[in-house]
Amino acid sequence: MDDHPALSAYNDVQALLKEMNSQSASQKGRLRWILQKKLESDPSCSILLIQVLVKELKKKLKTTCKTQSYVHVIPVLHTIYYVVIQSGGMIPASLYQTVYECLIKLLILPTPYCTVVLSTLRSIKMEMITPGSLYQRRVVAEQNLKSEHLTVQEKVFVLADPAVFSAPLEATVRAHFEAPSSFRNTTTMEKNVVLHVLHTGLGATCQSSRLAQALKALEDHVVEKYFQEVVLTVEQSIKHGPGGYLNKLHDIYRNILTDCREEITKVDHGSLVYGAALPFPEINFQLWRSEEDLWNLLVKFALDCCRNSSTDEEVKDKKGSVQSEDDQKERNPTSVFNRRKAFKNMKPADKITLMREKIEAFPGSSPAFKEDRRRHTARVVVMGDDRVLGTLTRAYCLIRERESKRLVLTKRLDIQFYYIPVTDVEPSSIPPDKDRLSLASLLGRVDPWYNSNINSLGAELSKLGRTHSEPSEQNLFLLDSLCYYLRCGKQPVNIPLYSVKMTCSSGDVDEVFVSHLEAEIPEFKHLKENSSKEPSARRKKSTVAVFGTAISVSYTKISLSKREVVKGEAPMTYGVVITSEPAALTSGQDYLSVRFDSVNPIYNTKIQTQNISIRTMEHRTLSVCLDKDSRRRYTDVQRIEISLCLDPGCSFWSRFSVSGEQEQSLSKFLNKVLSLPINTFTGVTL
Repeated sequence: MDDHPALSAYNDVQALLKEMNSQSASQKGRLRWILQKKLESDPSCSILLIQVLVKELKKKLKTTCKTQSYVHVIPVLHTIYYVVIQSGGMIPASLYQTVYECLIKLLILPTPYCTVVLSTLRSIKMEMITPGSLYQRRVVAEQNLKSEHLTVQEKVFVLADPAVFSAPLEATVRAHFEAPSSFRNTTTMEKNVVLHVLHTGLGATCQSSRLAQALKALEDHVVEKYFQEVVLTVEQSIKHGPGGYLNKLHDIYRNILTDCREEITKVDHGSLVYGAALPFPEINFQLWRSEEDLWNLLVKFALDCCRNSSTDEEVKDKKGSVQSEDDQKERNPTSVFNRRKAFKNMKPADKITLMREKIEAFPGSSPAFKEDRRRHTARVVVMGDDRVLGTLTRAYCLIRERESKRLVLTKRLDIQFYYIPVTDVEPSSIPPDKDRLSLASLLGRVDPWYNSNINSLGAELSKLGRTHSEPSEQNLFLLDSLCYYLRCGKQPVNIPLYSVKMTCSSGDVDEVFVSHLEAEIPEFKHLKENSSKEPSARRKKSTVAVFGTAISVSYTKISLSKREVVKGEAPMTYGVVITSEPAALTSGQDYLSVRFDSVNPIYNTKIQTQNISIRTMEHRTLSVCLDKDSRRRYTDVQRIEISLCLDPGCSFWSRFSVSGEQEQSLSKFLNKVLSLPINTFTGVTL
């Protein structure tokens, strides 16, 4: 690499990979963003950058087989994808072929890495056959550009936890996310799509300066006509093969220049943008005050998507009937699951539709299942700490429960979940047992690229809240990072959910949690504080006399048979802390880590289980807090029963005739446990 541009590109890539190992949270994600901005300002460097990235992949292919370390493959793959989609010029077919052959060799990597390789491979193949297709499809979907040839829409909902977002922080973040909306212009987007596709497809034969000037001179309805022609040409090439693709693009290019009646003069090449950068999608930002908000937003989006279709009235009717029944059945706000006959009147075809997401998650499942007929995507981003994921858990359970009764969203929307950790306190000042970013830490450990690019955003958000800075070209880091996450974070980490049945003096309460449950006996909590001040001999004597056994426990011990039931009492226990340990971290199975805190430390106990029952004795009661959220605290609890939460959409063969052989076949593909799928860059296949 003798020439300066090549050396610069090489250094940029090496710095990007080293950033994953950096301990400085303030710098993480910055180098990727700087490289992205370089590419946007000079799209011509894309070819050189792809060449450097391919060499890096080849190097990784040799070393990973020996070291079994694959994490650095992920940033290279996502950078290749982003460079290709942002490239403003024609990429040589020979370079595409080199990338393609390299990716084919990387398919030998274990899951989840080979899944990311396969996704990148499919994108590269599409762009090889139909240059400009990735950019066009992304812009049409994100900007909701209307075309009868590509009827696909996307919407981004950012839901922030008011417990974390102060009024100044909310106002600042809202301004940053919503600022681009004021500059959005449909005709400009259509011109950019036409310009990008023609220049990417035709290369040197397309005089981009003349084309840009011609498009600028055309009236809006004429631009609309050529935009529709370009979309049709691209979609036909994707679906039926590239026969005549370039000839059709050339005809469109020639017709645009002919239609322009104004004289086309030479323009300054310094001001020429061969292919505009991907525009920001419209972002709907709001504080999340109720679990119902998500359901209402998604139903409204589904209605908007089919506003002009024959199914519009059907969706309205379903929305009304579901909500009216829910109004009657959910007057007790503490209950999440209270409809047990969900599948009673459902058609078998609808039941299969509801289970498709579960089946698709299984590696190697049939392509017939993976064909997605839903044309619209709702991207739901939650911002906050463990508490907001607890809120998302309740909302997601509510959606699955309602959908198991009557399909409203599943057939129309592909719902994708994203998580940006934000805290309202300095992490270094919190003791480990009070940390409210435990799930963010989990995602960062299973996906280092998520840790570099998303976990680091919390510090950036806090800085924005302190400075109250206005959005500008110089401080679009937050918005660019969100868009990068939305476009490249396609691989889910499935976090298991747990159902909790609590028996209170006022009646039973059904709940769910995703990360944490803490139960304590309020009347004994002060004994812990007092005992720490007393000599050990006196402490032991007094606590035995006053305390004794307060709770009894029954749980299934984690074992190969999963049948060993343990029953017993927890002496001198004043509290129980239950933490979810997903299989994504344990490399085995999901389980709960249960810690019994005793006034006397010698009685402290830890166990591992998937289900547990805790009952108070001598008329005592528990105070229970879910997902470290004081808004979800229950008092006067006499009994707790915890088990893995089952997906109501998977109550399949118990509802209608399925043979034993069919059940065994389906069970192989279907995990009945309800998990919360949070998108990351790597994902985890369990």
